[in-house]
Amino acid sequence: MVVERVSHDFGGRRVLDDVSLHVAPHELLCVVGPSGCGKTTLLRIMAGLLTPTAGVVRLDGDVVRGPSPRTAMVFQQFGLFPWKSVRANIAYGLANRGRRDPERVERLMRTMGLADAGSLYPRHLSGGMRQRVGLARALAVEPQVLLMDEPFGSLDAITREQLQEELLRIWERDREVTGVFITHDIDEAILLGDRVVALSGTPGRVGRDLRVPIARPRTALGIRSDPTYPELRAVIWDALRPAASGAAH
Repeated sequence: MVVERVSHDFGGRRVLDDVSLHVAPHELLCVVGPSGCGKTTLLRIMAGLLTPTAGVVRLDGDVVRGPSPRTAMVFQQFGLFPWKSVRANIAYGLANRGRRDPERVERLMRTMGLADAGSLYPRHLSGGMRQRVGLARALAVEPQVLLMDEPFGSLDAITREQLQEELLRIWERDREVTGVFITHDIDEAILLGDRVVALSGTPGRVGRDLRVPIARPRTALGIRSDPTYPELRAVIWDALRPAASGAAH
């Protein structure tokens, strides 16, 4: 997926300015930045949910002009249907595309630690369990590109770390999907990403585009003991600092 010189305005106010980036096949790209820098807007444009004011997004050379069956999105606020069971929520995307694959649904429930929760409803689940369902639902449709909008941002620290490790385990095992993960957390970006793009300023612009040199498999504790971690984190923080400093005044 390629983002070419994308800018976007809301009500005459520019929120993204001349953003370009490339996501290689099977890569997990993390986009990190402070609140208000246009991260979610960028992801919605990549998903075809917004048309950019300027520039284009291409997937396999085709201009993205609307939602595509080749992409799936995971939201911060879960987005589950409260009247559907866990099993039915996971199967929804498949059914919406005219497909039935109960074996895949059951396999994903096992993978995501939901094997005993198939008949439960979202109101019976913790926040972490709900996000597991949301991730499983997105993976069920076998997307070419998985777009994740701060999916762990509303969770407590322990649950968040558990789900980070769950996503790492799935990604490092399968490597079937290209991923874009939005976050405001530098450590989360370094832990998960093959590359980290830092968006800074208002409107948001690409401050740095950095490859993460830490070998996989990774753990939250392990990345902090890697000798490249302190400098990488400092470089990313420095790219974000103008936005952080501006917000403080």
